[in-house]
Amino acid sequence: MFFRNALSCLAVTLGIFLPVSADDFALRDNDTVVFLGDSITAARTYGKLIENYTLLRFSERRVRFINAGKGGDTAAGGLVRLERDVLDRGATVVTVAYGVNDIGWGLKADEEHKRKYLDGIAGIVQRCREKNVRVFICSAAVTAGDPNKSEADFLQTMCDAGMELSRQLGGEAIDVQRAMREIQRRIVKANEQITDPAKKETLHAADGVHLNALGQTAMAYAILKGLGAPAAVSSVAIDMSPGRVTAATGCRVSELVAEGDRLEFTRLDDGLPLNGETFFALQFRFVPIPDQLNRYLLQVTSLPEGRYDVSADGRSVGNYTAGQLGQGVNIASATTDGWLPGGPWDAQANVLHSLTEARDKLNLASLLVNAHLPGQELTRQFLSEATDRNRDLEDLQRLVSRPRPYRFVVQRVEKKP
Repeated sequence: MFFRNALSCLAVTLGIFLPVSADDFALRDNDTVVFLGDSITAARTYGKLIENYTLLRFSERRVRFINAGKGGDTAAGGLVRLERDVLDRGATVVTVAYGVNDIGWGLKADEEHKRKYLDGIAGIVQRCREKNVRVFICSAAVTAGDPNKSEADFLQTMCDAGMELSRQLGGEAIDVQRAMREIQRRIVKANEQITDPAKKETLHAADGVHLNALGQTAMAYAILKGLGAPAAVSSVAIDMSPGRVTAATGCRVSELVAEGDRLEFTRLDDGLPLNGETFFALQFRFVPIPDQLNRYLLQVTSLPEGRYDVSADGRSVGNYTAGQLGQGVNIASATTDGWLPGGPWDAQANVLHSLTEARDKLNLASLLVNAHLPGQELTRQFLSEATDRNRDLEDLQRLVSRPRPYRFVVQRVEKKP
């Protein structure tokens, strides 16, 4: 079975019916979320993952997302452009991620630059509070240094002071750095088994500061957990013997038919798990998305011994033993073909990924035409049309990410040679 089954279809024996804590998630209906930060934010990657998670898990909430990252920026610079790039764009929530440029990539790690950082953070939090904008001060992303030696380095302690200052001023804080450091430790341990330096995993580009795709995923994960993103998507438990649903959380089950070694039922979820482009689940080797964000569970007990194919709307999800299904499996990202999405929820997320990329490219084009062709009639016409097209793309995003009833079939199959 393909690696995604091994990674994300883990047996779950305890806590299978934990409640879906949707009320704990910080992003609410009609929020406008702005990501403020430096070049790591301007890479326009972790924000899109947070956007896709929100759309899939809470499709009924109309949340808008804006990227306000700027290469080389500092907390002081973020304060200077706060009105134009954040508040004037209708922000109700802002995440703030600075630190590395504030200390000159470590070359200016001194009290003077720490004070400038803290003054910038204080100004951002105070101004946001005055405008009733919920503000989350994030610690900087980890650098490529030894995770076991960076816990008490200047960057972490400076960010700790910034997060504490935010709390004192009535803002919120997310410790991105420590959450990413745990992921970094997993990578270091895995790399111990690899002799070829070129094949060792990392969160970073060659400079040891900017993040690669895995690093951006790790940062998105850290911020989502800091925003209170629930681990549980939904769960279903069915006892095959009497043919009845014993538990359903975060979803509704109907039209159940249990005959011999075949089970059918319809499942309508309140929200969907986070998936993305082809091979997105490769990130799950190190970023604990399946267990911490994507618990989309199926449990079937009292099955006769044997192997069973699980499909939804005709899409094969995986092949499991009766024992595995009896314990419970996480089918959030399960597939039998790594080149194709698994369940229909995975296929929907794959389409959503492309729509989010398209919306991001349109936004980037708007910034470029405004910067390079200011004051021209073309720019005015383009921005007017782009606003309408962005609204169309947002409507398509919500259409694609909306949960739909899936017809599940659990069918015993002949043992393969």
